[in-house]
Amino acid sequence: MSFRLHLYNTVSKKSEEFQPLDPPFVGMYLCGPTVYGDPHLGHSRGAVMMDVLFRYLNHLDYKVRYVRNITDVGHLLNDADEGEDKIGKIAKANKIEPMEVAQQYTNAYHQALQKMNVLPPSIEPRASGHIIEQIEMVQEIVDAGFAYESNGSVYFDVLKYSESNDYGKLSGRKIEDLIAGAGEERRTLEGQSEKKNPNDFALWKKATPEHIMKWNSPWSEGFPGWHIECSAMSDKYLGDNFDIHAGGMDLLFPHHESEIAQSHSCGRSTPKYWLHNNMITINGQKMAKSLNNGVLIEELFSGNHHLLEQAYSPMTLRFFLLQAHYRSTLDFSNEALRAAEKGYKRLMNAASKIEEIVASDQNDLDIISWKEKIYEQMDTDMATPQMVASLFEAAKWINELSAKKLKIDQKNKDILVATFVSFLFDILGLEAESDGNSEALDGVMNLVLDIRKSAKSNKDWGTADKIRDGLKDAGIEVMDSREGTTYKLN
Repeated sequence: MSFRLHLYNTVSKKSEEFQPLDPPFVGMYLCGPTVYGDPHLGHSRGAVMMDVLFRYLNHLDYKVRYVRNITDVGHLLNDADEGEDKIGKIAKANKIEPMEVAQQYTNAYHQALQKMNVLPPSIEPRASGHIIEQIEMVQEIVDAGFAYESNGSVYFDVLKYSESNDYGKLSGRKIEDLIAGAGEERRTLEGQSEKKNPNDFALWKKATPEHIMKWNSPWSEGFPGWHIECSAMSDKYLGDNFDIHAGGMDLLFPHHESEIAQSHSCGRSTPKYWLHNNMITINGQKMAKSLNNGVLIEELFSGNHHLLEQAYSPMTLRFFLLQAHYRSTLDFSNEALRAAEKGYKRLMNAASKIEEIVASDQNDLDIISWKEKIYEQMDTDMATPQMVASLFEAAKWINELSAKKLKIDQKNKDILVATFVSFLFDILGLEAESDGNSEALDGVMNLVLDIRKSAKSNKDWGTADKIRDGLKDAGIEVMDSREGTTYKLN
């Protein structure tokens, strides 16, 4: 069978067959977090989306270099070209080093993703570690005539670039509309007089005396603009041409639009495929501090948030994210998370019964068609909701095969098991997890089963049966064998 992966390319606004520039090698880049706070739900979606794609490309035997950056400098408040650095502000308020802030929240980001079984990237560069590369790229853009120095800062000349290029081809915005919308910005924004045009963006900013994160450059002692870092780091580790650049829809403009302009203006080619995951909403509303509805990933795991009715496990969150297509808005609610928790456990329960399947001389199932269908769903722009539905279909078969209500021959059994396990664990990245009470439950059950064993030794069959039947009513099946007595949760 030959499978052809298709991805929705934000540039062309259509689904395109994935054709790597240099097969079997694939280069992909994800805009990582600005590490000035603990990771929230929004940080989880892009990471899981790219993790699934990373896993699938490896499954297809591509040689993947996956780069996911850490922004630890240059990202100013309100994503603007003026104001304080997000990390620097916290550092000053707490009288600590900016890199202490960055390290603390980078660690928190890693820990959250590790719990969700997100694989680490091939390379995870930090913006602060690539100042030289950013300065060199800014100089190239200046030399090419698409940027200018003003009072020690360097700005990208959007109008100059637009004379021969399409600034807005990614986001669909028109330069005429951007110019018209600038309006009062020229007169009202602090520092705007440095720019030729309000739409120009900073490549390098001269630091004010109180700014604590700054480096020497040909123009001033200062720091890089937010957009230039991704252009410089992707170029360093993936080259002038690479396959996939991804990020959230909130980065589409101006961040990714500016990346394209920067890279193209100094002779670099832009990525072939641009992927954007949509946002997570909370009970139909956008996450915002003003609405007091932001949920941190660790708060979800602990249940310690006023919007949460209970704690949810890392695998529940991962499965919840997979139940919606990455380009669709995903609405967070307790009802949706409880449904995800139930669905996840249903699949794990089926996986635990695989060893109980006994091959037969007969076969009741069309496993080949099912396998083709689930690959086709993955190949259709990573249609994870449909893939999950196919896994539920297989889970139903596994339960019925385990109960000997269906029959399957050895060839189809091997295909079913291999495909089910591959998609459930290797591609979707789910894994079995025990709840926090499992050790306590084992201790209690060992005590109860010892009491039942003593009752049977004393021929107190009434007590032994009462324990067995009571546990069955509670959803715990007691299984007696020559090797001893065990139990399982139903």
